[in-house]
Formats: sequence, C-alpha cells, structure tokens
Amino acid sequence: MRIVAIETIRPAIQANILFVLLTDEDGNTGLGECFFGPEVVETYLHTAAAEVIFAAEDATPERMSTALRPYVGFQGAGAEMRGNAAVDLALWDLIGKRAGLPLAKLFGGPTRDRLPIYNTCAGPGYISQTARQLSENWGLGRTADLDDLNAFLTRPAALGRELLDEGIRGMKVWPFDRAAEASGGNSISRRELREAVGVIAAIRDELGDEMEIMVELHGLWNLPSAVTICKELAPYRPYWIEDPIRPDGVWQLEALKQEVGLPIATGETLGTRRAFLSLLERKAVDIVTMDVQWLGGPTEGRKVASLADTYGIPVAPHDCTGPTAFAFAVHMSFASPNALIQETVRAFLRTWYQELVVGLPTIEGGEVLAPTAPGHGVTLRDDVEDHTAVVRRRSTAN
Repeated sequence: MRIVAIETIRPAIQANILFVLLTDEDGNTGLGECFFGPEVVETYLHTAAAEVIFAAEDATPERMSTALRPYVGFQGAGAEMRGNAAVDLALWDLIGKRAGLPLAKLFGGPTRDRLPIYNTCAGPGYISQTARQLSENWGLGRTADLDDLNAFLTRPAALGRELLDEGIRGMKVWPFDRAAEASGGNSISRRELREAVGVIAAIRDELGDEMEIMVELHGLWNLPSAVTICKELAPYRPYWIEDPIRPDGVWQLEALKQEVGLPIATGETLGTRRAFLSLLERKAVDIVTMDVQWLGGPTEGRKVASLADTYGIPVAPHDCTGPTAFAFAVHMSFASPNALIQETVRAFLRTWYQELVVGLPTIEGGEVLAPTAPGHGVTLRDDVEDHTAVVRRRSTAN
C-alpha cells in the first residue's frame, strides 16, 4: 500500500483539532486526527513526515510507526508523536476500508456486542480555545445546551438524574480543579474541600449506588493534598480517582494507592507502552486510561492494552478530544478483553462532532454498540465547510 497524498484540515469550530487524510495509489482515503497544537503538527507532517511516508513501498502501520519514531521525545506525547499517531490512525482506517472490515475485527475482536459507557461532564466549548487545562478554557457560558460542566458545578444531583434517565450509569466530574489552580496543587482549604466534595455527595445522595462517579483531578495535586482529597472522598465510594498526581509520578501514585485504598485510574497523557510499564510493575494503577491518539496511535495502543491485561489490569480508553479518536477508542475497546468501560462526552457527540463527521459509533441506553462499517467508520462530512471555516494543506508524492 503506497501513500500518494497527505491532506490536513483544521476546522475553526475547534481550535485544537487537526484531521489528516491519507490517499493510497488506488484512490482510497483514510482519516486520522490529532488534538492539541494543530498548526505545529500540520507543519511537521508536511515538512518532515511526508517524505518518509511517500518513500515507503508498503506503508503498513507497524512499519511507519518505526520509521517515523522521533530521535528525541519518543516517550512523550509531543507534536511529533501526535502527528505520527494521526498517520497511524489514518493507515489503519485505510487498511480496514481496503479489507472491507471494521477495525475491531482486524484487531482480533470484537469480544462482545455492547460495552458500557460513562459521560464526561464537559460542555460543547470545553478545551476549545487553547490547549491549556485551566478553568478559563472550560467554555462555561458559551452555550446553555448540554453544558454538563456548568451543570455538575451548580446542580450535580439534577444532572446525575438526567443522565440516569438516559440510561447512562457513570459520570465524571472535576470540582477540585479551581482549588488546585489557586494553590498550584500544594494545598486545599477546608472550605474548598467541603464545596468540591459537596458535588459528589449531592450525586450520591440523589442516586445512591445507581450512578458510578469518576472523580478527575487532572494530575494537578501534590501527594499530601491528593491524600487529603481522597480520604474525604472515600465515604462516597467513587468508581475511581483519575490522575490524582501526574502519571509519571509512579512512586507517589503507589504511596497514594497504599494509603487511601481507592481505585486509581491514570495514563491518558502518557506516551508509548514503556511509560505504562513502571506503573504496572509497581502496582500503582488500577485502571489504565490511555489515549489512543496521544500515546502514539492504535499500533501502540493495542500493545498498551495487552500489557495491562498481562498484569490483570483493565483499560478504559480516554475520549475527550475529537470524533476520529473516539471511534478508534471504541474499536480498540471492543477488541480488548480487558476493556472495562468507554468514556464518551455527550456534549461533543451531539454538537460539534455532528458538524464535522458522519458515521460515529452508535450509543443506546448507556452502551456503545460494536461498529460494523469498514475501517473506523467515521468520515468527514461532504458539507463540512458549510458548518465551519477550514484550513486545508495538501502534499503529494513526486
């Protein structure tokens, strides 16, 4: 399979996303995606990666993952890794289309027909202006529709009931972030602690054990503060505590886990399987939440899932970025026997995703169904430019 053209598309509707289209010698196209730093990744793809891709006589995902591996930054989720992952996603989509099979089958699955989902309680404008994980970039107040972030901050019990009425039995919230911003993650006052824990308490009081509550801490806290927060949360039985400390703080996570006894989920910002190995060896993680795009693409993501399975640890792939990465995460979840649950963002699925793509995985009654379309199934809308301005750039083989 030779690649003869690379096209990148930056839609104005979401400042952090870059779509990558690869065209093979027969005119088939595969769709990939990068999230964060789209202009930097775009430049890298056209000025550095393109010549490597075009030179390959048979551009298989494994071969290109090796050929494009950077000399520096190869263990992180920097611009080169994210660009390479977008290529990897597009190559797998191409292979699936050429074979006429969904990726879940090409990956060896599906292992089941349905998989539970949970809702990450963001709004449509969440992390849409810059790449910074700060409250100023939460998109609060930009729209009243599906603003689940504002809802969990101001009416968490009502939001939980609304989600449960849809059949969604898990929700992720992050009421501690503003306190972390105020102190740099070094301390939390009793007032801040009471207010943030009150969000989880309200959901639990309203719904009892009918709703699983994931608490996201975004890796913003030091160890003593994380211990304090987790001990306050323990009576409310969170499904997991996510990224209480940066995921590269392996011994801190190990110490936290031993002291508080709550399930720890982490891994979305780690790159490559080697970054996960020490977490697993030290028993510092209970659920691996890798991001299929940030860690290097499906080629690497499948290895992370298998590695976690070797240690008896479930995976719950991250999704709070774009529609193509979401579709890939779903396919990988269905092909992984240790997949626990799939993250979704209903505010994205029902708003800006719809304006950019068609063919998203089907969600019914709190579960995602195994996709059946060839490749990952998602394609850009033919009329995408009717919904948003786009910047296109195209490179072709000589």
